[in-house]
Amino acid sequence: MDFATTPEQDLLRDTVRHLLANEWPPALLRSHLDDRSAAAPLWERLRDFAPLGAGPATDLVLFLFETGYVAAPGPFFATTALFVPLLAACEHPLLADLLDTGASGTVAIADATGRLEPHAEPVKAFVVDADIVEHVAVIDPGPTVRVVPRAELDVRVVTTIDASRRIAEVTVPTGGATSSLTDRALDGWRDRATVALAAELVGTSRRIFDLALDYAKHRHQFGVPIGSFQAIQHKLAEMALVLERATAAVQYAAMTIDADDRDRARAAHVAKAAAGAAARRMVKDGAQIHGGIGYTWEHDLHLFLRRATADEYLFGTTGWHHDRLAEILFAT
Repeated sequence: MDFATTPEQDLLRDTVRHLLANEWPPALLRSHLDDRSAAAPLWERLRDFAPLGAGPATDLVLFLFETGYVAAPGPFFATTALFVPLLAACEHPLLADLLDTGASGTVAIADATGRLEPHAEPVKAFVVDADIVEHVAVIDPGPTVRVVPRAELDVRVVTTIDASRRIAEVTVPTGGATSSLTDRALDGWRDRATVALAAELVGTSRRIFDLALDYAKHRHQFGVPIGSFQAIQHKLAEMALVLERATAAVQYAAMTIDADDRDRARAAHVAKAAAGAAARRMVKDGAQIHGGIGYTWEHDLHLFLRRATADEYLFGTTGWHHDRLAEILFAT
């Protein structure tokens, strides 16, 4: 499997990496925890990249590796990884106008258990950043899609471990224009959304790894860097292995989505499961390598531990995706 990137993809990755390094340091992420408007300038810079949601998944995951690395808040993920791909999947007539105006949006589909299945109940759960977007695409049984202005919805934010990305319950009104969505298109959107979240999770996990590696090089104990201790070296080596495995799984899954390969669903489950396993390893070992300082509010580590923990549960835990993989394997 060739994971080599094209010159255009290298340029895309380097552009967003440079932009985020300048525009979103940890200090601004901390400010955003108390003031949601702190992320508004970042969204103004990122909204031009929203069309990535309707383009190749291989490009999108490269971008999300980088936004995950800085735990970027704001409506970018909801818009580009969820909202735009859904409108593209159902060929919604508003897609072109929304992309031209740089409007933000999210998707409401899940029930109280978190399943991404259309249901007739008016309350949709686990809606990402519903309190700050301009539109919400509601997936109803059929399946059909309705685009509803956020102002017409009752949005109730739910407290989670990650205050930089809010999850909400949304009560949607009845009626409104709908666009049909085939079952196959819904499955494709679900797989793409899962892989997109896995890509962001890998990016956040890589940030935790880099923080731990840097700390191991500079923290001295008994007159030597703690990275010289075999126990720390073993932890870092295992962290690197699971991280590379998850990165490869996400990139492969993105390729199957772009090729509409029959292995797409399996690859999407593998990608999220591998990303979740990597995140759990990074959270545990990253905190341990940092020692006591890693548990303090003053250190930046917790900002990324929180995002990784929350993303591991969103759209299904590692265990849930393993169960879906078992169903696929035993059905063949």
